[in-house]
Order: sequence, then C-alpha cells, then structure tokens
Amino acid sequence: MSEPFQLPGINRVPMNAPMTWLARGWQDLWRAPGVCLAYGVGLALISFAVTATLYLTGQFTWFLVMAGGFLIVAPLLGMGLYRAAAMLGEGEAPGLGDMVFPKGVLRADTVLLGVALFVLFGIWAEAAYIIYGLSTYSVHTSVADFLAFLLTTPEGLRMGLIGSAVGGVIAFFAFTLVVVSAPMLLARDSDVFISVITSARSVLANLPVMLFWAFLIAALTALGMALALVGLVIVFPWIGLASWHAYRDLVQHREARAG
Repeated sequence: MSEPFQLPGINRVPMNAPMTWLARGWQDLWRAPGVCLAYGVGLALISFAVTATLYLTGQFTWFLVMAGGFLIVAPLLGMGLYRAAAMLGEGEAPGLGDMVFPKGVLRADTVLLGVALFVLFGIWAEAAYIIYGLSTYSVHTSVADFLAFLLTTPEGLRMGLIGSAVGGVIAFFAFTLVVVSAPMLLARDSDVFISVITSARSVLANLPVMLFWAFLIAALTALGMALALVGLVIVFPWIGLASWHAYRDLVQHREARAG
C-alpha cells in the first residue's frame, strides 16, 4: 500500500482528555484573541442574520432545526481555527487572512466532506419536518405560540423528545465522521476517505471519551446560542481551537504539514 493511503495509528486517551483539549483551546484563544474573536464575531453575525430572517418571515419554528444543523456542519466552519491552532503550536502568529483563507482547504477532498455533511443536514431537516408534521395539525407562526406548544402540551413535549433523539443520532453520526477528518484534511495528512475512516476509528476506540467530548461541544454551543448568539463569539473559536488539540492527541501522525 502506498504511503498516502496508510491508516495512521489511533491513541487511547483518558476520560479527562476533553477537559485538557478545552484548556489548551482556551490558552490558544487568548494567545491570539484579536483574530480568533474576529472569527467568532463573523460566525455570530451570520447566525444572527439567519435567526432574524427566520423570525421576520414567520419561520421561527425552524430555529431548532437550524441549530441542530449547525452542529452538523460546524466542523467545516472551524477550518480557519484549526489553522490558527496549528500556527500557534509552531510558534507563529496567525493572521485573519490565514484563518479566512487557510492553506490546503480549497480542494476536492474538503468539498466531498462538505457535501456529505450537507446531505446529513438535509436528512435531519427532512426528519424534523416529518416529526413536526406528525405532532400537530396547527401552524405556529409566532415564537410565543410555538414555545407554548413545545413546552406546555403533551404533543409538543413528545415532539421535543423524539426530535432530540433523532437529531442526536444524526449529529453524533456526523461527529463521528468529521471530528478528526476535518482537522486532518487541514493538516493535509491524507485524502478524505482515509480521514473519515480515521475519524470513525478514533471515536470507536475512545467511545466514552468521545461521547463526553460531543456532549461538551453540544452544551457549550447551546450556551452560546442561548446568550442571544453573542456567546458564540467566544464559544465557537474556543471549541474550534480545542478540536485541533483533540485531533493531535487522538491520531498518530507524521509531522503535521499545515504550513
């Protein structure tokens, strides 16, 4: 087998590894706060624009769908943050240009991974539409009506539980495919197929740890969204930087070629 197609080894990591990754990500965030927070501001503004559009067009019921979809596609949005973490690890100061246009991202392998994630997002959106349609005959056009249905009626509570379960399964499947493959593609250590296989192997070899890591990502993202999306300014860069350290700890690799 030729060298580019060799499967890298997978490390077993301790249960507290996600806390270590978050600690390293936090340190990186404040080593380059200007560019990292600017990246977070850009994402928060996009999220606010999407949310405002849903609200003004009477489609706010889709907010939870979009929030779940965000968790699915977010690893690709973090490519610039992986680049920043890689540069910081090499003693370099990342610039905003390095993060917005990271080297090695615009290639077929990354596009294929993005297509796979957007297909999963489409599956989640269709599933959410079906679950909502089977739960009520009413159309809730205001935030107050939708929240009253979701939180105070048996049908709404059941919809929330089923939707959370289905969305959680789809999101964790996406997480399994991309948690290592996205930063691995940024490092240009392999093609998309080997990267995805390596990502799945990393999760399966460290399943309890990775379930904990997925929970932390979801919880921190939910907190950022709950704070009127402003929390994403800090939370998203923090998680993105930490994700690079997760990749570095999980995969036995040649010297990263992120430069």
